[in-house]
Amino acid sequence: MNQSFAPLATAAPVISRVETLILDLPTIRPHKLSVATMTGQVVTLVRLHCSDGVTGLGEGTTIGGLAYGGESPESIKTNIDTWFAPVMIGQDATRVGSLMARIGRMVRENRFAKSAVECALLDAQGQRVGLPVSELLGGRRRDRLPVAWTLASGDTARDIAEAERMLDLRRHRVFKLKIGARGLREDIAHVAAIGRALGDQVSIRVDVNMAWSEHQAAFGMAALADVGCELVEQPVASAAAMGRLVRRFPIALMADESLTGPDSAFQIARVQGADVFAVKLEQSGGAFDALRVAAIADAAGIGLYGGTMLEGAVGTVISAHVFATFANLQWGTELFGPLLLTEEILTEPLDYSDFELTVPTGPGLGLTLDSDRVAFFARDGLRKTISLPQARI
Repeated sequence: MNQSFAPLATAAPVISRVETLILDLPTIRPHKLSVATMTGQVVTLVRLHCSDGVTGLGEGTTIGGLAYGGESPESIKTNIDTWFAPVMIGQDATRVGSLMARIGRMVRENRFAKSAVECALLDAQGQRVGLPVSELLGGRRRDRLPVAWTLASGDTARDIAEAERMLDLRRHRVFKLKIGARGLREDIAHVAAIGRALGDQVSIRVDVNMAWSEHQAAFGMAALADVGCELVEQPVASAAAMGRLVRRFPIALMADESLTGPDSAFQIARVQGADVFAVKLEQSGGAFDALRVAAIADAAGIGLYGGTMLEGAVGTVISAHVFATFANLQWGTELFGPLLLTEEILTEPLDYSDFELTVPTGPGLGLTLDSDRVAFFARDGLRKTISLPQARI
């Protein structure tokens, strides 16, 4: 008697351990915002260990600690260790969307921490099936992304010299100036001087980080348009004020801090409160929600810009994979975070050349950490890093 046997079902790999560590990384120069001056960057790395031997990488990085927003590298690590890990251990590592929904039910807010663990899940799954993360998210439409550089030393002559050096290296020809910490007229003069020095070979944009009142913004946007600036990022904090400013001047208005995920994207689009969305994965809550923000923008006729939280290599690469899938990316990206660091933590550096970043093609994120360098820069690691405030107001 012949008998046929169905193959035994293979158990899905589960998450066995969630590891987090904080890296204190030096930068090439101070990075001056209206809310803080960063003298280094602090990166929270996530290693997601799975029962099939696959390890996924994620990153949570903030700007200026709590001066900018409600999460810090330290809170990201603490909350992942204390609240996320128990929800994740033993769960199916292949069902990324389902697991992120489970985390969403058990953990409120914490968008940056959620983005970090989602990144690690996607990296692990991409390695598992042999596909880049961009293919898991619908398929890439571009292999290289234009990258803007932020001039944020606060010194006009130094910023001009820095921009000229970037042009000579063929690294950047779009420059975003951080303003808002000084007087309005002084800021306008700073932008005008840099524009005159660099000429028509570049694009000049500014980021005010919510430092202006609506009255100041009305004056400032008109003056910036006159000196050739093409875009102003989040000059005021209020979404209502953004809506009153938009399209009053021959210059694009971009939402950033007011854009905190799909719900806020819908509200801004509903009232036509911006010309451009600065899509940031961490600020959106992760890759899936960033894709939803982009879809809302496309439906509303709002332009897209790939933003950054000055992430290190891991956070930059997951952003690159997501932005590579966008149907429209009219304003390019700002994925220069790794270039602001003096130290490399990858075995093979990212390819920045001819004014663009190449999106890795390997499985998952397509990168490999240099474990020795990571151990050296880990807080309380081989370097015995002293924990200092990463920003001074």
